[in-house]
Amino acid sequence: MKIIVTGGSGFLGSHVADELSKRGHDVTIFDKKKSKWIRSDQKMYLGDILNPKDLESAIKCADVVFHFAALVDLSHTLKEPINTVRVNILGTVLALELCCKHKIKRFIHASTIYVNSVDGGFYRSSKKAAEDYVEEYKKIHNLNYTILRFGSLYGQRADATNGVRKILTDAIVNDEMSYAGSRKTVRRYIHVLDAAKACVDILKEKYKNKHLTITGKKEIKMTMFLKKLSKILKISKKIKYQNKKIIGHYETTPFTYKFKKGQIFKLKSSINIYHGILKLIDEIKNEKKSKNIN
Repeated sequence: MKIIVTGGSGFLGSHVADELSKRGHDVTIFDKKKSKWIRSDQKMYLGDILNPKDLESAIKCADVVFHFAALVDLSHTLKEPINTVRVNILGTVLALELCCKHKIKRFIHASTIYVNSVDGGFYRSSKKAAEDYVEEYKKIHNLNYTILRFGSLYGQRADATNGVRKILTDAIVNDEMSYAGSRKTVRRYIHVLDAAKACVDILKEKYKNKHLTITGKKEIKMTMFLKKLSKILKISKKIKYQNKKIIGHYETTPFTYKFKKGQIFKLKSSINIYHGILKLIDEIKNEKKSKNIN
């Protein structure tokens, strides 16, 4: 199949593009920067996700779109809520519009486990809204989708904002194991190559119009994880826990979302529906009469 990967120059997107190519798909990467890891059998479109002309040039010939273009760093999105809305919500809607126009067979959307959380800040809010748009495009325009909710990724090609990479970089540079969070922290890390394989596996028909969580199999206590890393790096110093409340990040589980039903406000008095209707009828008639006079 002909497949477009938006954000295909990034950490996860580049690995997904590679896995798609390995399995024989015709892959085109769409990103605002050229991929460092592009293969000879892949094409590259340079463009902005917020520019419909750029995006259409890539999407118009595709069968499937993997939508990975997004602002994903939680700290970054906390500081730039407006830009997060533009890229993560508007960028998604622009892609959905073009997918409908060019009759794309499936829209595969990269989301996050944070959509089921009270954490995640503006990143979670933007991804939750984007999911709603993806679902509505299916209802209204019959655009098939698969929503992928990713957990904590690690592996080659991750940038400096990636959690595991940051821990390892700090440890190697400072010869000391330090963690900003607490001893209570738990994660389900998944290697990016495992995640990329899962992304391609979901092209099977049975995953059409499904929401899938892609995360590690086992819970990993951060205390045990850091001890293991210290041993691998031969760091003998005591592990430092800074016990900071890292805004936006969950501590032990991301699955904390609670539906906010809302309290019904009780009116002390109210206008009778038919009295209200009569007033509205009078207004409409007066407006009509005024137009006829003019």
